[in-house]
Amino acid sequence: MSEYGERAYELFCTGYNCAQSTFAALCPLTGLDQTTSLRLASGLGGGVARQREVCGAVLGMSMAAGLLRGYDAADAFDEKTATYAMIQQLCAEFKTAHGSILCRELLGLKQAEGTPVPSKRTEQYYHDRRCGDYCRTAADLLARWLEEHPQP
Repeated sequence: MSEYGERAYELFCTGYNCAQSTFAALCPLTGLDQTTSLRLASGLGGGVARQREVCGAVLGMSMAAGLLRGYDAADAFDEKTATYAMIQQLCAEFKTAHGSILCRELLGLKQAEGTPVPSKRTEQYYHDRRCGDYCRTAADLLARWLEEHPQP
């Protein structure tokens, strides 16, 4: 486990959504301040605004990875390929660890609840949800990937 994974877990357990928790935990690496990170990721929790699509922890990890090792030129074919390869590898490792990258599958749901209203953060909520663990895994995966792939 990395310090980033622990920070992601802690942020989730204080009430931030999964995308916020993962992305903001990586602030020391991305160079963004926590407030900006939390706001950028605020709509991605619950698999994009509780639509239960791609897990918010995976989205937060992907956003940080793109910020750190992504590309910005429209014609950057090789860089785009490298970025997609990095994200695919991170997603595959997350899927190996947890069985899916889809929020609804991770939560055992057939479909989204159909409401934008977030679940109340209670002791029972934290007991029943493994989302903090998903945040920890996502942040740890990216931290490890960056260590294993230093920039030239």
